Amino acid sequence: FYEDPGEKLAKPLRTRKGICENYAALFTAICRQAGIQSVVVVGYTRQRGFVDFIPHAWCAAFLDGTWWLFDPTWGSGYVENNRFVRKLNEDYFKAPPDLFIKSHMPFDYLWQFLYYPVTNQEFYEGKTMVNKTRTYFSYPDSIRVYESLDTVGQEAAEVIRDEKNGVRNSLIFDRLRHLKTDIENARLRAETDRQNGVIYAYNSALGNYNNGIKLFNVFINYRNEQFKPVKPDAEIQQMLDSADHELQTARNSAEAIVLMDADSRIRQPLQGLKDGIGEAAAHVKEQQDWLAKYFTKGKMGRKSMFYKYTWFGMPLN
Repeated sequence: FYEDPGEKLAKPLRTRKGICENYAALFTAICRQAGIQSVVVVGYTRQRGFVDFIPHAWCAAFLDGTWWLFDPTWGSGYVENNRFVRKLNEDYFKAPPDLFIKSHMPFDYLWQFLYYPVTNQEFYEGKTMVNKTRTYFSYPDSIRVYESLDTVGQEAAEVIRDEKNGVRNSLIFDRLRHLKTDIENARLRAETDRQNGVIYAYNSALGNYNNGIKLFNVFINYRNEQFKPVKPDAEIQQMLDSADHELQTARNSAEAIVLMDADSRIRQPLQGLKDGIGEAAAHVKEQQDWLAKYFTKGKMGRKSMFYKYTWFGMPLN
């Protein structure tokens, strides 16, 4: 299940040997290189009247508007006295689905290419003829939906179909276990990625907050020096606007983290960060209002705004 797809092609080309999975992978790769839509199908088979106890892999290709089935392994020859005999068998190339189902049962009935799919139990019983009393299944529509899904979506859809068709043997059970494990691992990876995204967003918000505080302190220190050395009004305003921008960015990042549904480990520091951003933003707003008033005054009026007054009305520097 977990072999590198590239190695499934490289190994048989390198060693000149392979099993059904390698035959199927090579056949499908050749089809795709030739611009022919092809898929590898996995399942189990019936041989000499008995259902085999090991899984098998074969192929399907879309030609002239129709899906046809291919088994390049069985079509390449046969085994006699534990030795492989090379003999091309055309019966296993471009076979119609209603005949192929007599010997090949895919785990996922999507790849039977039948409007009335055969169940696993019926396959065991040899009842593979068309039976319109079964539920109609529009496999072309289902394949289009399948192709629109990501890997996890495809696996989840297969799980439903595999279970619906009956878990008749250990091969099907193993296939389902593999799919469910794969889906769970993908879920865990997604959760890890999400949590990493939360931590990254928190650190970004914290960085913007700290930068905003730093810029705000630069402004306050400059104000405490009564705006000396002299700078243009626009440059003074930009000092405060830069601090405000950093805090707003921090606020937006923090709100986005809330929407990410962060876990309990980060909720407390996140709330502390939000409180800090809110407090700092209030101080910035206070200074914005003060600065707006400062810009409306003349030279003496501006100078007077730097004085603090006692209860007795005496100005203090």
